[in-house]
Amino acid sequence: MRVSVVVADDPKELGEQRFGGKKVLVRADLVEFRVGGEVVRGGGAVTVLAPEVGWKGLLPGQEVVFRARVSAAWRADLTVAVLRAEGPPSAVGVPPWWQRGAGRVRADFALAAQRALPGDAAGLLPGLVIGDTSRLPEQVRENFRETDLAHLTAVSGANITILLGAVVVSMRTLTVDPRVGAVAAGIALLLFVILARPSPSVLRAAVMGAVALLALCTGRRKQALPALCTAIIALLAWSPRLAVDAGFALSVLATAGLIVLAPGWSDRLRAHGWWRVPADAFAVAAAAFVVTTPVVIAITGHLSLVAIVVNVLVEPVIAPITVLGAIGALLACGWAPLGELVLYCTAPPLWWLLTVADHAAALGASITLPTGVRSGVIAAVLCVLVIAGSRTRLGAG
Repeated sequence: MRVSVVVADDPKELGEQRFGGKKVLVRADLVEFRVGGEVVRGGGAVTVLAPEVGWKGLLPGQEVVFRARVSAAWRADLTVAVLRAEGPPSAVGVPPWWQRGAGRVRADFALAAQRALPGDAAGLLPGLVIGDTSRLPEQVRENFRETDLAHLTAVSGANITILLGAVVVSMRTLTVDPRVGAVAAGIALLLFVILARPSPSVLRAAVMGAVALLALCTGRRKQALPALCTAIIALLAWSPRLAVDAGFALSVLATAGLIVLAPGWSDRLRAHGWWRVPADAFAVAAAAFVVTTPVVIAITGHLSLVAIVVNVLVEPVIAPITVLGAIGALLACGWAPLGELVLYCTAPPLWWLLTVADHAAALGASITLPTGVRSGVIAAVLCVLVIAGSRTRLGAG
């Protein structure tokens, strides 16, 4: 069958042992397909399983034509089919100019990271800053998965919150008019979305990050919670496929935990003698862990017993890595030596992050549980009891 699709995301490499040779997985949107002499124009999300040759360098927004065999979708989402490509595409369109620009920045960033940092750190940095995990070593990927740090290598609301927070703080330090600061933050957000690819997951992260930043800057949960609800409705109206996206559910839950639970838990810890910084760090990590655990267990059946501690230990280095990495990525496009110098400054915090993940994974402190709705519901009930118990103790205090 001859198929035409528009690439929706960067091709992802797959292991050789699973499919018998180097393959890439490409998310795309169906344009049309030809069966016999009949051309049918269609639509919907598809997953393309293709050989590395001719596919690895594709950019989002390119329309490609190829021959493929059709099979049923693997995932329980709105993907309509899996297309197994029979060789490289026979025709490749030109990507939009902004995607070409983003591709150049991403390539220059990865090259500068390789020159400035050792192997594991060089592969990890683009994943932490812009979600580019194409060069992430498999051992690092496995360590992060084992210790519940995998969320760091995907574009999330945390990335957006850190970058926008850095812009806001910089504008305040320079005593710039707040309206100018808001415009600067908006431009930074737009540039980051383009650089990280404007896919539904990235746009979701941008909205969640903006809501989280609103909560952190205003300190008014009554304003942040309606903003979160509005963002959820708007995102679902724009992209209904997010309704069955696990990443969307995790982002919403984590942001809600930050808004609703973390401030009260931090206050409670400070009342018991904790300093503000460790109290905030522990409260944020604990709130995110509690509210997302039911979904994680239902999907993966994995529960890390050291997730909260590990996230608290690495949290202080995430902001410096993200900010320095973003600055280095931009500088690497104009003057590579200066960009490499900035990226070299991320070596110590990256070493700490990799060391914590490696030692925590070596502990083997994780539990494998049954997947499915039943496990998720049981975990949700337990998490509700934990939250209720913490509120009861808070009220008693």
